[in-house]
Amino acid sequence: MSDNKVNLPLRNGVGIVVLNKDNKVFVAKRIDNQKNFWQMPQGGVDKGEDYLTAAYRELEEETSIKNVELIKECDGLISYELPKNLLGIIWKGKYRGQEQKWFIMRFLGQDNEIDIKTKHPEFSEWKWIDLENITDLVVDFKLHVYKDVKEKVKEILN
Repeated sequence: MSDNKVNLPLRNGVGIVVLNKDNKVFVAKRIDNQKNFWQMPQGGVDKGEDYLTAAYRELEEETSIKNVELIKECDGLISYELPKNLLGIIWKGKYRGQEQKWFIMRFLGQDNEIDIKTKHPEFSEWKWIDLENITDLVVDFKLHVYKDVKEKVKEILN
């Protein structure tokens, strides 16, 4: 791997834990990964955009979910690095990973309001899962992020 890829910046991003009325977590399966990996909604922060605005925008862009209330903005940022085989490929090769601000939100709507067949779809299917299971379904390089986020959600729910 060339040094210039190692020195790429981290992308500013957001992640959203969406809880339903039963405290199940929304996860979706990425279109671009044939393996059985699922993730919570997340994405980049646009220039001039604050984290919370980005979270609402990403959530709607990826899932059509608009009917939510903010439960908590998690403290700090959590970062992850892309594996070597994805460096220079994802995000047009501009970043080596992401540094994310996470938000916990409550979905107030009905499941039929969720539509992942968006203008630029990222997911092939979605489901609600128990919080305990979010670390079982994620790609390896994001596992530490999901473990950290899971603990933050547990603090809220307990």
